[in-house]
Amino acid sequence: MGAGDGRPRTLVLGLGNELAGDDAVGVRVARALLVELDGVADVVESSASGLALIEILAGYDRAVIVDAILTGRNPPGTITEMGMADVGRVVAPSTHQAGLPELAAVASRLGLAFPSRTVVFAVEVEDPYTLGAGLSEPVAAALEELIDRVRHRVRSWATGDPGPDADTSPGG
Repeated sequence: MGAGDGRPRTLVLGLGNELAGDDAVGVRVARALLVELDGVADVVESSASGLALIEILAGYDRAVIVDAILTGRNPPGTITEMGMADVGRVVAPSTHQAGLPELAAVASRLGLAFPSRTVVFAVEVEDPYTLGAGLSEPVAAALEELIDRVRHRVRSWATGDPGPDADTSPGG
């Protein structure tokens, strides 16, 4: 995506550690869409967290973030879509564990451009800790639907058609 060409810049950010079981789900989505979304969105994979993400997100108008979550509230493989208004603040002992609302606030204070529309696809996982493990069966089974949902979101933004699932929440 060319900076300065007047088009909104879109980022697809797949978060996770490809060597840690289900934590690799965001990275797997980014890799699956890298070539397909070339020219429509920048697709990046990262194991960064907290304030380190500001450097990745700065300069984009819109972002789709894909990450693993382990809440125990949903079965593994459940995909939850959230806008910035839905993502809670992180009560953390350090800025290394800052969440998206904190990142947006810091970026604003620093005068950095930060995505005004952000969608997070969080996938409930079973095992994000076992080094050398692949995706668990329920997370692997959700992978194609997750890729489709990210693809749809990015393409709807690119065509200006928000579709029936448009994120109308503030900052979303």
